[in-house]
Parts: sequence; C-alpha cells; structure tokens
Amino acid sequence: MATLGANFVDLIDIYKQQDSSGQYIEVIEMLAEMNAILDDAIAVECNKGTEHLHTVRTGLPSVAWGKLYQGITQSKSRTAQVTDTTGFVEGLSTVDERLLKLAGANSGAVRLSEAMSYIEAMNQEVASKIFYGDTASDPEEFMGLAPRFNDLSAANGNQIIDAGGTGSDNTSIWFVTWGEQQTQLLYPKGTMAGVQREDMGRQRVLDGSSNPYFAMEEKFTWHVGLAVKDWRFVSRIANIDVSNLEAGSVQLYDFMRKAYYQLQNRRVTKSKYSTGGMKTKGPSKKICIYCNRTVLEALEALSINQGASDSFVRLKPMEIQGEEVQTYKGIPIREVDALLNTEAQVT
Repeated sequence: MATLGANFVDLIDIYKQQDSSGQYIEVIEMLAEMNAILDDAIAVECNKGTEHLHTVRTGLPSVAWGKLYQGITQSKSRTAQVTDTTGFVEGLSTVDERLLKLAGANSGAVRLSEAMSYIEAMNQEVASKIFYGDTASDPEEFMGLAPRFNDLSAANGNQIIDAGGTGSDNTSIWFVTWGEQQTQLLYPKGTMAGVQREDMGRQRVLDGSSNPYFAMEEKFTWHVGLAVKDWRFVSRIANIDVSNLEAGSVQLYDFMRKAYYQLQNRRVTKSKYSTGGMKTKGPSKKICIYCNRTVLEALEALSINQGASDSFVRLKPMEIQGEEVQTYKGIPIREVDALLNTEAQVT
C-alpha cells in the first residue's frame, strides 16, 4: 500500500507547521539553494514557436588594397544558422480540501507554503539544466552550457581552460556574458518568462484505489531554453580537481586569468534590455562568474594567503543592486549550488 504522506500534504505536515497555539509558523527552507544564475540571466522570446533560430557569422569577407584602374575583389561573409529548443518543467500541488478545512484560518498559508516549495524545486531543476541539460540524452530538456563546452579540440575548445583534473571529482568555473548577442534564456513565442502559477481550484481526483475525493490543486509550469549566440563570450575552467582544490594545491587565479582574457569582450554597454528581457535602462550585456561554494571558499583562502601585494588578483567586495558580492577584476562571482563536484574530465 502506498504511503499517503510521501506524495501529498497530510495532517502531520500541517501540525509540523503550527505552534502550540495552532498558529501557522514560517517554514525554514533548509532545502533552498543558492542559484544566483537565475537572477542574472536575460530572457528572450523565441522567434519560431518553441524554437529560436539565429544566424551566426562564421567568416568575414576578404578585402584588399586597391590600385588605380584595377577592380575590387568580390567576396562575402559566411554564416550558419543555429536552432535552440525549449522544454518545460511542471509540478502539480494537490491538497485534500478536507485537510484545508481542518487547517481553518491557516489554509491559505498552507497552500502558499506548498507553492513556495514547488517554485524552489523548479528553480533548482532549471539552474541545474542551464549547466548540464543535454538533449542528446534527454530530448525533453534543453541544451545547457556544459555539453556545448565539452571538447578541447572543438571549434570553441579555446574557450575551455584545462585545470588538469583527470578523475571524476572535478568541478568548473564559468565566465558567462549575458546579452542580446551573447547568451540568453529562451521562452516559447506567445508565452511568458519564468514560473507560471495557475490555481486550478477545486478538482475531483482519484486515490490509489480509483475512489474519488475533492482537492485544491495548483499547477506550476516553466517553459525555458538556452541560446549561446556567440561562444567567444563564454569561457569555462574545467577539470578542477576538488580533492586538490581542498588541499590548496590548485592555483585557481592562474586559470581565472586565462579564462578572463579568453573572453572576446570584457566591457559592458547600455541598452534597453535588462534581466528577464524587460525593457528598462539596464545593461545589454553583463559578465558574471559562476562557481559553487567549494570553489568560492578556495578562492578566498588563496586570496588571503597571497597577501596585500597581490591585490590585483584578490577578491574584492562590491555592492551590486544593494547586495554585497565578491568580485574578480570587477566581475561579480556568483555562488551556484547547481554546479557539481562530480564532473567527468573534459578532454
């Protein structure tokens, strides 16, 4: 027999969220993660339904010095079309209406708490797929960054900095430029960016024995994809051996410098687009560095050990949109729990 509490909110869950007087208390979200990449990314509507078609310039026309009474050599640029796809992740919250009646005045808080857990779960899932989503193995997902930057001999192999790890306990640091012509999240044409929360109201549902009962349901849907229009604006420090990193034997700042200068352009310009594709006076492109807390701690340890004489490469705190973050060469370093310490070697 199935355990009801494993999939549905029950009375035990309700009692755990009440104090001695029966008042609802705020749940401490111990399962919440740090995935700031979702705050940085811009979102753009697809131009082809659930797909986004864009043209990448692969070659420039040839030019030549001219001579009097001599014609001009004809040439043209070369381009290639790339199609990026989107997928969608869903969740359905089902709470027995009898349980909500027992919760009394706290019924709204119970549903809100459950909704927040679904949104957090979707945030974690999408953040993970931004890095590791692979349509080759899971066609229902979208193509993330790691499968695009996973071959040192590929055309974009120069954007991958090999930190020397050879086992399966590796991690990565990512330099990502978000912008209209660089990297962006996608959402299907005619839809909206981000999580869509729909109150389905009172529904007649069936239990495991096909007996009906009534429940209040909410559906959560997120349509999302990723496009990398110009891979020169992304660099990856791959093969960071976590064991060596924790032992302090990985010279991260050497690799950080290489990744930084491998970016095509490190300047930020102004335009009408900002986070989420909203038409504001925000930057049209912005560079962010992404790593997990293991790497961030190691960066800080190296920074302290190097001393003040190496202040050019040390982490520096900076206030960005009211939040203090560590920066490297003025680029914010964002902590992302979705980045694993168990990556395979990139060869």
